[in-house]
Amino acid sequence: MTTGNKFDIPEKLGRISDSVAAKVLTPSVVTGAPLPQAVLVSNSLAPLDDSSRWNAAEVRALLDEVMERFEAERPTASDAWLAPRLHYTLRMTRAEATDSGVWNFIALRVAPDFVRWRWGHEKDGRVVVGQAARFSGRWDIQCFSRLWWAAELFRDGEDYRPVVAACSNQDILNTALRLDMNNHRPTAQALVELLEKGTIRTGREVNGLVKAAAAAGSTLVYEVIAPDEPRDYEALQQWIESVDSDPVWNPNTLPQGPVDGSVPFRSIQRLTEWFERLFETAPVRGKEPREESEEGLISL
Repeated sequence: MTTGNKFDIPEKLGRISDSVAAKVLTPSVVTGAPLPQAVLVSNSLAPLDDSSRWNAAEVRALLDEVMERFEAERPTASDAWLAPRLHYTLRMTRAEATDSGVWNFIALRVAPDFVRWRWGHEKDGRVVVGQAARFSGRWDIQCFSRLWWAAELFRDGEDYRPVVAACSNQDILNTALRLDMNNHRPTAQALVELLEKGTIRTGREVNGLVKAAAAAGSTLVYEVIAPDEPRDYEALQQWIESVDSDPVWNPNTLPQGPVDGSVPFRSIQRLTEWFERLFETAPVRGKEPREESEEGLISL
């Protein structure tokens, strides 16, 4: 699939409002017509500050590497490689990452060709994306924000290895990512543990467990079953400010995220054991249901 880089890359990342994005993402653009760059340039807002963490060239170089590295593979295979490196490159607080204008800017001015490469398919000589939300949309759907947030929610402090495991399964990204339960760090790590142990393998199994866990979470408080440690926000801020002194992302080794605290091992273990028992009765098509054991739940 060819995408063609026929636009000027800005020096700094800025912001494009949702209203402007909605105006330019016409049906013809979504189905392959070029974006109106003049309109986007004139309606772009300044970055949040003057920090070098907003340098657009770093993001663009990363995305160029992705498209070259995964040219011969399915684009979905790139998610696990890109998510931790995108998070490492775009050093933001969670509050900053909720600003959809930043993600709109990356998708519309820095790398619209990447959006088409990742989400498009060829039709009548054009690359059709199909969903405007991949350019500008909800945080768990938009092309770049979904990967940044996946890395943020599934990392274990500075360790990005759980992110790779989570992003290697599209059902985690498409289903579990948007659930509030993953704001609880031990829960996110327990889901990854089940994937790595092979307890859940297929999309049906992932979806069945996630739905069962979400339903159970309405009556069982995860923070009580598996308490978490407070994050070190000072360490996070130091990591953000060290963007100039830290090395750029490495294509062959995982970077190191902020040293803001690992998830307590015992909490991950307790939730993993509970999820395994819950999975035995999870409504998965093709799997014989088993009666729920109240004793098993209480023993945790």
